[in-house]
Amino acid sequence: MATNITQTLVDEHKLILRMIALLEQNAPRTAAGAYTNWQFYLDGIDFIRQYADRFHHAKEEDVLFEALVANGMPKEHSPVAAMLMEHDQGRAFVKNLEEAVREAQAGRSDRFQAIADNALGYAALLKDHIAKEDGVLYPLAERVLPETVRPQILGGYTQAELQVPENFSGHYQSVVELYENEPG
Repeated sequence: MATNITQTLVDEHKLILRMIALLEQNAPRTAAGAYTNWQFYLDGIDFIRQYADRFHHAKEEDVLFEALVANGMPKEHSPVAAMLMEHDQGRAFVKNLEEAVREAQAGRSDRFQAIADNALGYAALLKDHIAKEDGVLYPLAERVLPETVRPQILGGYTQAELQVPENFSGHYQSVVELYENEPG
């Protein structure tokens, strides 16, 4: 039996999807002017940038995707290229979301819709993106990557985990739980 090289990433997706569910829950309320907890959005942006992007996407981009390319998958016009493009699209939504939240904090209620649009755009992109990774790319990686490279991939994930503070994942789990338990 081959060493599993994608379960860690699938497990991380579960926490990311929980944050996405919170964005989907709160964004329409913000557009309607009924939810103005800007700290939620700032914490969500931090979660996305630190946990989803810097931590999780780094494992994908710097470890798994590189292994796929090194083992014959084209870097251009391939599933890897599509995933990298979607990572960049997600970053653009987050940048626009942060700008709109900062403006709303400064009293601009006309930015509520931009907050909702960017939060929901990010959520839709990431839900589809995660479905493609979990349902297509990761199973493909499990089929095509030889056992000889799997320890290096797992070692790459470990290196990424050593680059973050102790209890990094626990901290972001707590952030998600805080807002999941926020009174509605």
